[in-house]
Amino acid sequence: MVIGDAAAAQLTEWFENKPLFGWRVLVPRTKAQSAALMARLRMHGAYPEEVPTIAVEPPRQPQLLDRAIRGLVEGSYEWVVFTSVNAVKAVRDKLEEYGLDARVFSGVRVAVVGDSTAQSLRDWGIVPDLMPVGEHSAAGLAAEFPAYDDVLDPINRVFCPRADIAVDTLVTGLTELGWEVEDVTAYRTVRAAPPPVETREAIKTGEFDAVIFTSSSTVRNLVGIAGKPHACSIIAAIGPATAATCEEHGLRVDVLASTPNSTTLADELAVFAARRRAEFLSRGAEVKKPSQRRRRRRKSS
Repeated sequence: MVIGDAAAAQLTEWFENKPLFGWRVLVPRTKAQSAALMARLRMHGAYPEEVPTIAVEPPRQPQLLDRAIRGLVEGSYEWVVFTSVNAVKAVRDKLEEYGLDARVFSGVRVAVVGDSTAQSLRDWGIVPDLMPVGEHSAAGLAAEFPAYDDVLDPINRVFCPRADIAVDTLVTGLTELGWEVEDVTAYRTVRAAPPPVETREAIKTGEFDAVIFTSSSTVRNLVGIAGKPHACSIIAAIGPATAATCEEHGLRVDVLASTPNSTTLADELAVFAARRRAEFLSRGAEVKKPSQRRRRRRKSS
């Protein structure tokens, strides 16, 4: 609520000076995981629009996860390694299905790839024992994971619940360190249905000022169901692997998060926009959003 014209003018000026003011930002994610990112983008003045590109489904062979959960309860693992929020959710749902909770992790060490996964565990009451200090990725975790020591480690087995499309970098790295890895598909990621025609047209014609990619699968699936974003759209990627997938699809990456965290990515997109605005002003040029600088289609005669 605003009382008075003077206060209203100040509020309008404050909002319009936000770095992403008026930017239409595409967020291709699963709906359950986009809330924090969408809120952060709005805080910077953007108008985020979500386009689900991934649906998460149970594994085709759920008995393998059941067996691994039984091994966890029986104390068959020295480590449990989580590489995504979805992996945490899949294991948590399975434990709750059996009437169990976080207490089954007593005596087991837990490793995570990055901040988001760590937070999902903390929300469950579990504090991770290991998260890579350097690169937050499967390769980064493998590089910092301790080697198996037959004197210090009573058990040499690691439980690794992950997606059906996950790469083998982590499993290979842990195996080379002497660990026996129980690599279990905890969930499947499938391509979502295509968005409405209007959204697909907006993506391809550059009506979105920016597109935020939070995983390689969101890149592949968005291109598959909606087409490649226009060259004028600013592309933001959450990490090196996602950026590499963008480049494989012919997309120029303008913003790469310094840490693989969705709110960090939103903040750094805002920093990019602020610098871009400053460059326009330093040249005495009119500040235009990326979507305003796209080439207009020629009118047919």
